[in-house]
This record gives sequence, structure tokens and C-alpha cells, in this order.
Amino acid sequence: MSAITEHISVSTHGQGDIIDITSQAIEIIQKHNVYSGILCLFVPGSTAAITTIEYEPGLKKDINIFLEKLIPRNAHYHHHDTWHDDNGSSHLRASMTGPSITVPIVNGTLTLGTWQQIVVIECDTRSRNRKIVAQIVY
Repeated sequence: MSAITEHISVSTHGQGDIIDITSQAIEIIQKHNVYSGILCLFVPGSTAAITTIEYEPGLKKDINIFLEKLIPRNAHYHHHDTWHDDNGSSHLRASMTGPSITVPIVNGTLTLGTWQQIVVIECDTRSRNRKIVAQIVY
């Protein structure tokens, strides 16, 4: 078993920004000519998440509306009392969605569905530069 580690860099605009990183993930697979294995994508930090969605404007809005209803940005969070900041909702949104995803590589291709893209969801209340770890195990 071998592993290859690369990184995908993205700049976000703050809470609610959703960035499609599917093409960068595919480029990494192709760059290393991996035919069979798994790709794990992990975003370090506690205020961003990775998942898959159908990356289209309506669903991007729907996800943000859903997260705001579930975990409102302007609610009181004990995290604010501890650190005197405003991103308690950010930590909860990120932990609910999760920091990583693993996608099988079969026949040199990520096994994503027709309308399935890999996205980073920025949960922090400010813009961030994110460096996603992309590790292939084969």
C-alpha cells in the first residue's frame, strides 16, 4: 500500500460560501495516474466542512437556509463567552457536516454520481484561506 499527499488551496468569502473542488480532486488523480484506490479530502480547522452536493445555485441557497434554521448565526453560544468572538455557529455547522470525505477511485476515475460534486463549505464568519489535504491511498 502506498500513499500520495497533495493540497488544494481555496479562498473563501466567509460563512455560507460553498466551493466546488471536484476538478482539483480529479486533476490530482490524473496527475499521479492512480487507477484504483481511495481519495481522502480533509480540511484542517474546526470551522469548515467537506461534503458532496449537486453544485447548483438553488441547492447552494437551500443548504445555507437549512444551516441557518438549524444553527442560527446570531444565536447565543457559550463559545462566544469563552473566546469573545462570534463564530459559535461556525464550529457547530462544521462539526455537523464533517471535515472530510473519502471517495473510491475505480478505473482511474472518482466514483461520483452524475450530479455529485465535492464541495468545501465555509462555516466561519470571516473569509479564510483553506489548504485541503488530499491523500490518495492505493
